[in-house]
Amino acid sequence: AAAARRTASTALNDRSSRSHALVRLALTGDDGAEITRGSLTLADLAGSERADRAGTAKPGGDDARLKEACAINRSLSCLVDVFRALAARGKSRKAEHVPYRNSVLTRLLQKPLSGDGKALLAVHVAPDQALESTATLRFAADVSLIE
Repeated sequence: AAAARRTASTALNDRSSRSHALVRLALTGDDGAEITRGSLTLADLAGSERADRAGTAKPGGDDARLKEACAINRSLSCLVDVFRALAARGKSRKAEHVPYRNSVLTRLLQKPLSGDGKALLAVHVAPDQALESTATLRFAADVSLIE
């Protein structure tokens, strides 16, 4: 998996993740009386980018980096939509539509995010990147609204 993970240099980060990584572990426990099954999904999300600040939108810039940034931002936006729908569902107790089908990332995370699963989110903020850190904290705030 590490060999398939893409990184590249941008104006903001010399080793920027250019893709998300998901690892799903299937777990089985057997105490002799019953068998319990579960799964653990770990997601390392590539950070969202402002193309102008990352240097990918400059004339003569790398088109591949710009396309990667657009795809990363689009999938993260879809993930925020899922989190907001889950938060609304928790508040209203109604069958709020959750848009899992809007991206590959959200489709892959549908099972771990729905049902009786538990989630933990760790975010990285950097004092020298206030705009990006503020967006990251807003993302974390949206996630914290889910019950």
